[in-house]
Amino acid sequence: MAPFPHSPIPNRPHAHTQTMPDTIEVFDTTLRDGTQGEHVTLSARDKMRIARRLEAFGIDVIEGGWPGSNPTDQAFFEAASGETWAHTSICAFGSTRHASNAPSEDANLQALIEADTDVVSIFGKSWTLHVEQALGVSRETNLDLIRSSVAFLREHGKRVIYDAEHFFDGFADHPAYALRTLRAAAEAGADTLVLCDTNGGSLPHDIYDVTAAVYEDFDTTLGIHAHNNGGCAVANSLAAVRAGARHMQGTINGLGERCGNADLCAVIPDLQLKMDFECVDPDRLDDLVDLARFTNEVANLDPDDGAPYVGRSAFTHKGGVHVSAVMEAPSTYEHVEPNVVGNRRRALVSDLSGRSNIQYKAKEMGIDLGSDAAAQAVERIKELEHLGYEFQGAEASFELLLRTLQDEVPDFFGLDRMRVWSGQDDEAQTVEASLALTVQDERTLAVAEGNGPVDALSNAMREGLLSFYPSLDGVRLSDYKVRVLTPQDGTAATVRVLIEHGDGARTWNTVGVSENILDASWQALADGMRYALFHAAPTPTAGPAPDPAASG
Repeated sequence: MAPFPHSPIPNRPHAHTQTMPDTIEVFDTTLRDGTQGEHVTLSARDKMRIARRLEAFGIDVIEGGWPGSNPTDQAFFEAASGETWAHTSICAFGSTRHASNAPSEDANLQALIEADTDVVSIFGKSWTLHVEQALGVSRETNLDLIRSSVAFLREHGKRVIYDAEHFFDGFADHPAYALRTLRAAAEAGADTLVLCDTNGGSLPHDIYDVTAAVYEDFDTTLGIHAHNNGGCAVANSLAAVRAGARHMQGTINGLGERCGNADLCAVIPDLQLKMDFECVDPDRLDDLVDLARFTNEVANLDPDDGAPYVGRSAFTHKGGVHVSAVMEAPSTYEHVEPNVVGNRRRALVSDLSGRSNIQYKAKEMGIDLGSDAAAQAVERIKELEHLGYEFQGAEASFELLLRTLQDEVPDFFGLDRMRVWSGQDDEAQTVEASLALTVQDERTLAVAEGNGPVDALSNAMREGLLSFYPSLDGVRLSDYKVRVLTPQDGTAATVRVLIEHGDGARTWNTVGVSENILDASWQALADGMRYALFHAAPTPTAGPAPDPAASG
C-alpha cells in the first residue's frame, strides 16, 4: 500500500461529480450496535432517555435497534413514533431479505416498514466468504438480495442507508465483486453507502486507499462504520473522511460488540476541532462530556477516566513540571482547551508534586497558599504518601490538610474513645459502635447500630455531633472502599480507606490509612464530617486540627 497521504482527498483532481461539503452527517448506533457490547443492557425507557440527549446534542441520525427482533426494540420504536424529533431522524435497522422470500413477504423488511421511521439502514454481504458460506447463495443471488431489498424500501418512501458489511475484508479478497455489491445498492436507490470494517482489523492507510478508490467510482455519499478490534476505529474513521466519506457511524463512549465501535466522543471533536468539519453546532460541543457521562450512567457502566476528550483524566496533570508549564501556557501540555468539550483541567497531588501542583490545587479550592506554605505542604504530602495516603481520590482530605497548615480549620470535635462490637445469632448479625467525643469543650457519648462496623461508626458519629451541629442532618456516608497496601504483612497489613459523603447536592471524598481498618475508617469518616462542617456557615473560631496521619 502507498504511504498515508498528507493531502486530503477533496484537494486532488478527480472525475467525480459529487460535491464535498464541509459537514459530516453523524449517525449514532449506541442504541443498536452499542447494546451488543458486553455488560450493556438498555430498556426501552433507557433508549428514549439517551435518544433525547443525542438529539439535544445535535446527532443527525439515531439508529434505535432492530424492529421485530425483540420486545425492547419494538417498544422503543413505538415510543419514538409518538415523539416530535426537531433535528434528528430515528432509524430502524435490518438486513436484506431472506433468499427464500420475496421482498413483500419478508418479515424483516415488513418490520422495517412498520417501525414508522423515515430512515432505515440495512446491511448486506460484501465478502464472497460470507456470501457463499454464511448465506449459502451464489454471488449473483446476493446481488439480487441487495438490489431488491433496497428498491422495496425505497418504494415505501424510506431513505435507505446501506451498510456494506465486511466491506474492507471483501475488497481485499475480491475488489471487483465488493464494488458490484455497492453498485447494486446504489442503482436500487440507496442514499448512502456505508463501508463497514466489521471485523475491526483494518489499518488507517488501508481504509484510506480503499475509501478513495470507492469515492472515485461512485457519486453516492459514502459513510464509514469502524470497529475497534485493532485499536484503530477512530483513526480509521478519520482516514475515511480524508478519503471522501461524509457520513460517520459510531457510538457514544465507543460502546459495541467485542472491542467496541468508533467512539463518537473522540471522532466528533477530532473532525470538528482538528479537521475543520462541522459535525454538530459548535455551541453544543461543550455538552460532549455531559453526554458521555449521562450515557454511562443510564447504561450503568463505569466511566473510563482515560477516555480522550471526555475522560476525567483527559486534562489532568500530575508532574510538577507539567503543572508549572500549564499554569503559564495551557497549550504546553493540552492539545485543546478542556472547556471546549465541557471538561476541566485538574492538577493531582502526589509524591511527584512540586509547589506548582499544590498552589494550583489551592487556588482551585479558593485557598491563598503562599510559597512557604506550599513548600511545607509538598514535604508533608510526600511523608503521608510514603505511609500509604493517596490524595488523588480524596480531595476533601487534601483541602483540610492545606487549610490546617493555614490554621483555618476549627477544632470541631475530638475522639476520646471508640469501641465496635459485633455479634451474631441464628437470625441476624448485630453491629454496634460507641464513641466518646469532646465537642466544644463538652464530653458526649453516642451509641448506634449499623449494617457493618463502618456504618455503625458513621451512625454513632452523627448521633454524637448532631445536637451540636444541626447542619450535619443531611450528610450521609455514600461509598466506602478499602485497599490492602502491604498484603505480604498478612493480618498486620496496612490498609487505605476511601470514603465518600454526600448531602444530596454534592459529594466529597476523604482518606485514612492504618494497620487497623477501623482506625483508618475513623480517620476518613472524621475528615468527611470536618469537611462538611467547615463548609457550613458560619464556622467557629479557628484552632488546631488533628494531623491526617494521627491515629484516633
